[in-house]
Amino acid sequence: MNTRKPLSELAKTIRSKNAGTDKITFDVIFRERDTYELVKRSKALTPRSVCEILNIDESRLTDFVEYDPAYAIKFTILRLRPSGSAGDADIFGAQQYAPFLDVEVDMTA
Repeated sequence: MNTRKPLSELAKTIRSKNAGTDKITFDVIFRERDTYELVKRSKALTPRSVCEILNIDESRLTDFVEYDPAYAIKFTILRLRPSGSAGDADIFGAQQYAPFLDVEVDMTA
């Protein structure tokens, strides 16, 4: 019996977007409290795991919030270069969430 599920099957929304010119923010939002609490207990998303998943130094993570009223986990990273500057491959920051879709969540947590 498989006791793990991808985050994309559990979350209602997984997205990224600009948070000003120098940051990208991520939202992982759940439909119900039970699933949200399970993901929190599983430790699939922590400040350290987020940095590992994005392959970034922890110094680039500026915020990490488990926001209980909205059943959401939100985090923000510093961009390597300002949005829209030369070499920026994602001006809106809207394509950065993909690595989180396949994050495995332990359903027994």
